[in-house]
Amino acid sequence: MKLLLDFLPIILFFVTFKWAEKHPGEAADWASQHLGFLVQGGVVAPTVAPVLLATVVVMAATAAQVAYTLARGRKVDTMLWVSLVLVVGLGAATVWFHSETFIKWKPTVLYWAMGGALALGQLVWQRNLLRSLLGQQMKLPEAVWVQLNWAWALFFTAMGVLNLWVAYSFDTAVWVNFKLFGGMGLLLCFSVAQALWVARHLEEETGASP
Repeated sequence: MKLLLDFLPIILFFVTFKWAEKHPGEAADWASQHLGFLVQGGVVAPTVAPVLLATVVVMAATAAQVAYTLARGRKVDTMLWVSLVLVVGLGAATVWFHSETFIKWKPTVLYWAMGGALALGQLVWQRNLLRSLLGQQMKLPEAVWVQLNWAWALFFTAMGVLNLWVAYSFDTAVWVNFKLFGGMGLLLCFSVAQALWVARHLEEETGASP
């Protein structure tokens, strides 16, 4: 359930974009009529309607995520707050200026924020954030925690660069496909690889116990 909620905004972004891409005239008319007050000039062109509508949907979905979590009396993850601030700020700029450039930067900024937090935690504060999050769930040697922390920091950094490369090398439709399938696919593959690597060290530690 939590995994579905985590990916719900990006799924809704994808579905909205694909619908509007197939019906640009209808999407532009609807957006101009209902969202014109949010757009510079008050009129949404068919060429930008798909990304504008998808951006508004992802903004609403992310805000709903936060509201749902708070309504259940649970703590909102720091990264979800960061994601909300980014999607609202960059999304609003995308809608107002009729430009997809701003929302295309959102994944990169979020990836770099997560990678930067892991790196700075290790280098500046001498604190392994991954161990802080997962240390109660599994026991690993200190060296493995450090390697795991740096692996994820580098992964997030690389994903940020890759997102920009796709965004500026291909059209918006390709970027939207990459955002859902490429981003999620790479994250899943990396997570599985890390889980397999960590499992080896968990087995070694268990075997070394009396």
